[in-house]
Amino acid sequence: MTSSLHAVEQGGGSKAVVLLHGFGGSHAAWNDVALSLATGTRVLAYDLPGHGRSLDFPNAGPVKLAATAVLADLAARRIRRVHLVGHSMGGAVATLMALIEPARVASLTLIAPGGFGPEINGPLLRRFAAATDKSEIRASLASMAVPLSPPSDRSVATLVGLRARPGQTRKLVEIAAAITRDDRQGVIPRERLELLDMPVMVLWGTDDPVLPVTQADDLPTHFHLHHVLAAGHMLVEEAPDLVAEAIRRNMKRRRRPSRARLAAAS
Repeated sequence: MTSSLHAVEQGGGSKAVVLLHGFGGSHAAWNDVALSLATGTRVLAYDLPGHGRSLDFPNAGPVKLAATAVLADLAARRIRRVHLVGHSMGGAVATLMALIEPARVASLTLIAPGGFGPEINGPLLRRFAAATDKSEIRASLASMAVPLSPPSDRSVATLVGLRARPGQTRKLVEIAAAITRDDRQGVIPRERLELLDMPVMVLWGTDDPVLPVTQADDLPTHFHLHHVLAAGHMLVEEAPDLVAEAIRRNMKRRRRPSRARLAAAS
């Protein structure tokens, strides 16, 4: 396994699912989803570089670094192909992984992914990054969800514990400043998304206050887009059963024939 990159593994079977959390979170955000998927499936939930138990990963921050780090860790574990799932910043990481090594990705499920448009709620993410006590963290999480889905005590307690680690808050503030510079985020060009030939499913809450759902407009036609009505940014915790079912459905879909394979067959 890659030095300083942490993952929690459960389940078992011939298929592997990789779960990548959003900014400021950890593998624990996936607890309910992972439990649902683990029957008959090998599930790995990562702490991205600079987060949780991957806090000390060298040069943590850039999304591309996170993508190459997870790919290297999978190679070290001798996992050849995975069903890849990413939320928010983890969605940007997952998308880059699929672009870097498409043959390794059997399916790609993205939940309000970063990098699909320039708009981002920079003030909210920077406030979340700097939050350390229970009330500040709860208020930040509540601002990312909808009123009917308040943050759970478990989620708040987990983040309070993580933020207590020396250097964690400083690292998150640093990452937040970089990814929300001028209140804009980096964008993955649409023409690059067109290159993804594995099954791609995108879930987006219609009331997302962090990344606007309009960033899902004009996606490649082979992407399967699901608008989740009256949902916010924290879909993994707002609707874990829906997320787990979407992942399972996408795992069953077939890879899109690439232009090269079509040309060879003609």
